[in-house]
Amino acid sequence: MIEQGFIHDLLARVDIVDVIGRAVALKKAGQNYLGLCPFHGEKTPSFTVSPSKQFFHCFGCGAHGSAIGFLMDHRGLGYVEAVQELAQMVGLQVPREASRDPAAGQRRSLLEANEVACAFYRRELKRSPAAIEYLKSRGLTGATAARFALGYAPDDWQALKSAFDSYEEARLVEAGLVIEGDGKRYDRFRGRVMFPIRDRRGAVLGFGARVLDASQPKYLNSPETPLFRKGQELYGLFEAGEAIRVKGRVLVCEGYLDVIQLAQGGFEESVAALGTAITSKHVATLLRLTDQVVFAFDGDAAGRTAARRALHATLAVIPDTKRVSFALLPQGEDPDSLIRSLGAEAIETELARALSLSQWFLKSLCEGVDIAQPEGRALVTAAARPLLESMPAGGLRMQLVRSLAEVVGTAAADLEALYGLAPVRRLPAARPGPRAGSGARPVESLKSQLLRRLLAYPELAREFGPALADLLGQSGEPVDRQIAEVLSVAAAHAGSSCAALLEVLGQSEFADQYRALRARDLQLDDDVEAVREEMRDGMLAIEEARVRTELDALKPLLEQELSDPLRERTRVLLSRLNELKHQRGAAPLVRP
Repeated sequence: MIEQGFIHDLLARVDIVDVIGRAVALKKAGQNYLGLCPFHGEKTPSFTVSPSKQFFHCFGCGAHGSAIGFLMDHRGLGYVEAVQELAQMVGLQVPREASRDPAAGQRRSLLEANEVACAFYRRELKRSPAAIEYLKSRGLTGATAARFALGYAPDDWQALKSAFDSYEEARLVEAGLVIEGDGKRYDRFRGRVMFPIRDRRGAVLGFGARVLDASQPKYLNSPETPLFRKGQELYGLFEAGEAIRVKGRVLVCEGYLDVIQLAQGGFEESVAALGTAITSKHVATLLRLTDQVVFAFDGDAAGRTAARRALHATLAVIPDTKRVSFALLPQGEDPDSLIRSLGAEAIETELARALSLSQWFLKSLCEGVDIAQPEGRALVTAAARPLLESMPAGGLRMQLVRSLAEVVGTAAADLEALYGLAPVRRLPAARPGPRAGSGARPVESLKSQLLRRLLAYPELAREFGPALADLLGQSGEPVDRQIAEVLSVAAAHAGSSCAALLEVLGQSEFADQYRALRARDLQLDDDVEAVREEMRDGMLAIEEARVRTELDALKPLLEQELSDPLRERTRVLLSRLNELKHQRGAAPLVRP
């Protein structure tokens, strides 16, 4: 892999305005630059480039990233290719280690191995009457099989031996084609129909494979490799690319055969996740390609679960200008079975009555809950909180809050206050203790604000790192883990910019959340001294909340005979609370 130190140096020298300005006409607007987004058609500029943050974001389609990300998305370059082009622009030589990066030398080698294997499997399909009969039984034509490059892996332990000059090549294992263990090698895929998984340019990244009978496992995917990331790729995206552009939408289903059957039936704009849940990265990728995404999942419990997960993934990245809907198919049906039994008209009918995102948001929250009872409404209110908190501030979130307020019978303003969603730019100076009726924001919201500031100002992450790490302790809460990760990366890469920090965090399980948080604040160019004061006040507020919580826990014991250790602990807590209030500019209200 390319050393992160080089990436930091590169992004420090590259001017993102210059890089993007070669493809987009940019105009100065305050401290940032504006232009028409190159990723979706628009008449009013919503594409913002920040020279201070070295980051871009489109408030229309949600596209965002560093100069590296722009070249990858706009030019279709691989990661290493984008780095090499930027390095050339500023006269840097990519370190020798980079030339052996998987995306360069090794990547080419693995792609070549996959292409050889794909050609072999396609030849073998023509020689297998059983595999051909299976595909015919599923209603597929030869033209469809050719379009999706379907193949067959013979039921032989080392069938691939005849396809390569040497079966002992290390790249066969690295590409996931061959398994090695106990001194033996054998093909990973045997006796299965093969579904090549291709990137947007048609390169084979990996394979999906299905048995011809009822044996288990029914489906088998390539393992994670330097080429293949199951949570990032979508099956059928290469084949669907032109149809997505022409039809202005994309259909997302659950399985390979769903995609193929839909395409054969006239819905060429179909794609599927690779045996995993839809992620925010999947959704963000699709929203860059089109303004409308329709999820069409199976009509069973698993399909409902998949639709809920897709909703969660969508809320974190959807801008106000995009449309997402959910076609929940009849019980026991999937797109494959529905189109084979009832034809394309049945699919059109289901798409026509698809639920909008707002409808599925409310329906998924209320299913199985008696909202006529206060307890049921409270349950729905609690379940909605993480969904709404994950959303960027905007019109859609505001409308969802209002719709939810009608369902649970409360005021929208009360829900916003409960969730901490009020539009506050600064960390609040008010006491953030978790007491009912205090009017203060919850501690978790304060932590989220701190996280956003740390991502925007890596130098503050290094400055406040030790104290903040001590304050958070070893909590397993997601926001605490995210803050700890950002602190760790910032400490390891001193001097890194906001864009460089996000590049290092690109492999994190929280990468999507980090990018979304940074993009959301792109138009805010606060003075670093003011932000430093907010950080200090926020940390004091969190500690004050912790002290108050512990004091509240000791209250029931105050009327009892306190032991010396408890009495001393209470005295220490009260003293610390007064110190905190003094540091935050408030008069002490308690006596130690």
